[in-house]
Amino acid sequence: MKQRFLFPYWSRYLGYACILFHIPLMAMKHLGTGRQLPPDGGIHETNGDHLLFAVAFLLMVIGLILVAFSKEKIEDEQISRLRLDSLQWAIYLNYAILIVSLIATENMGNHFMLAIDTWVPLLFFIVRFRWMIFRLNLSMKSDQPS
Repeated sequence: MKQRFLFPYWSRYLGYACILFHIPLMAMKHLGTGRQLPPDGGIHETNGDHLLFAVAFLLMVIGLILVAFSKEKIEDEQISRLRLDSLQWAIYLNYAILIVSLIATENMGNHFMLAIDTWVPLLFFIVRFRWMIFRLNLSMKSDQPS
């Protein structure tokens, strides 16, 4: 994966801030209205539900993208290989979940499918990539003489 397409290291923290801001925004929406999102969830709704959902959804997506594709402090070939491998596994998982969800359900809301298509690959990529870096750091620490 080319390093020139990655965000700067500091943008990871901006991504975490977007993700954390998304949580109270959605909680405020669900607690304030006392109901879930409407079943159709179309763009042409006249109330503010869609606007709040769109803002919260965009915050989450932007945050996940910033966290997933920010440079590491030390960006070398091994980190690039781990990043590419994690991205490949995330795409496999995303399509497996999408196929199963299409087979297993009859009527699914647009928002749920949008969340699955957008969030799952990014979340899985972030978790797997961070786990692989953690394991790499552990193995490097155990190889160092005490």
